[in-house]
Amino acid sequence: MAELRIREATRAILLTPDEHVLLVRFEFPAGRRWALPGGGIDPAESVDDALHRELFEEVGLTGTTIGPHVWSRYHEIPFLNGNYDGQREQIHLVTVPSIFEPTPAFSWEQLNAEYVFELRWWTIAQISASDERFAPGELGSLLRQLVDTGPPTAPVDVAI
Repeated sequence: MAELRIREATRAILLTPDEHVLLVRFEFPAGRRWALPGGGIDPAESVDDALHRELFEEVGLTGTTIGPHVWSRYHEIPFLNGNYDGQREQIHLVTVPSIFEPTPAFSWEQLNAEYVFELRWWTIAQISASDERFAPGELGSLLRQLVDTGPPTAPVDVAI
C-alpha cells in the first residue's frame, strides 16, 4: 500500500472581541463548506510565515500577531488535482480588534481557482444556528468553548 500524501497546512480563527469570526466559503465538487482562512505550508516555510502569507493572500490582512496553536485537524480526502490524499492543519487563534472589510491580495479568479468564492463574518451564534456545513463540523460549539474557557494548554484534535 502506498504512503498517503498529506499536505501540511495552517488556518486562523480570526476572532473579534464581540465574537465575530471570518469564514471562507469553499465550493468543492463534493459540496459547499465554510472554513477558516488559511492554506498549505510551502517547503522550508514556518507555520507563522505560512499563516501570514495565507492571511494576506485570502483576506488582505497584514501585521497581525499569530496566537497560540489551539486546534489540530486531520482529514483524508483526495484534493488539489490529485496531488494530495489529505491534509493536516494547525489552527491558530488570531485576535483582531474589530470586523474589517476583507481585501484579498489574490484576484477573485485566483481565489475561485482554489475553490474560494466568498468571505463573510459570522457570529458564533449564527454558526451554531446555521444549516450550512462547516469545517471542522462542530465549529460553533468549538468556538463557544474556546471563547468561554480560553485557549487550551495543548492543541485540541477537532476531527473533521
